[in-house]
Amino acid sequence: MSRVSYVIAGAALAAACLGVVVHAQPPSQPPFVTVKVEGTDNVYIFRAGNHQSMFVVTSAGVIATDPIGYGRPQVASTYVDEIKKVTNQPIKYLIYSHHHFDHIAGGKPFKDAGARVLSHKRAKERLVALKDPHTVVPDETMDKSRIIKLGDTTLELTYVGLNHSDSSIVMRLPRQKILFAVDFIPVGSMPGRAMIDSYPIEWEDSLKQVLAMNWDTLIPGHPGAPGGRLGTKDDVQSVLTFLQDASAAVKTEAQAGGCWDRVEKELKLPKYESWPGYEAGLPMVLRRYCGLWGRGT
Repeated sequence: MSRVSYVIAGAALAAACLGVVVHAQPPSQPPFVTVKVEGTDNVYIFRAGNHQSMFVVTSAGVIATDPIGYGRPQVASTYVDEIKKVTNQPIKYLIYSHHHFDHIAGGKPFKDAGARVLSHKRAKERLVALKDPHTVVPDETMDKSRIIKLGDTTLELTYVGLNHSDSSIVMRLPRQKILFAVDFIPVGSMPGRAMIDSYPIEWEDSLKQVLAMNWDTLIPGHPGAPGGRLGTKDDVQSVLTFLQDASAAVKTEAQAGGCWDRVEKELKLPKYESWPGYEAGLPMVLRRYCGLWGRGT
């Protein structure tokens, strides 16, 4: 994932790039930025450090996503405060993109504000089992799809199968042609740690499903590279091609007995060496594919 850090100067740059209003914390507190997505009148991004979430202001309330309060509970409270700076509408929903704590921990301020928490059913199952004290268990779940209609806004939730997790959903705003998807579509960078517990074969299929959807702009869960940019279908295709190339290269080596040591120490994918995170991420990618093609897991 991209390692961009949003300091106050970075917040100003993001505002210049996206045409937005920025609220910045003093340097002594976690840096954050709130931006309105260019070309929309009600879709916003809240960024804190290397994480970001989408929220949508409707005529009947706010739909928020991922509180991103892992290890920093004050960020979730700041997120709620930022929403209140934009609108007086109540927060009706908090939607989890998937079950990983770095994106969904810290939701209590949203519950306190009256939000209903929603996730995929597998995310709730995992959270009930883990009992993390910092992560709110969802009030509602979905399976394959769900449509939320709030005021003048429609948000489509779709489960596209296994990928980076077993509980990832994509959220599509059909009128704005905006998609919010987290971790399984890195924008302009390597999917390093995202590979550790992933489902590589099924991941490819989930990306193909996303490509078939009608949208123009992707809001990823981590700022895109370079410059915190948003994504396009070209970025989704790039991730899919990368996974296919990595899979094919490791499969060949695994069948020749190269997993694990030879692959991890010697195999390179020079086509992608210019991608941010290549050096750190490649070993994780290779290890996961050795698990697939060298062990069958």
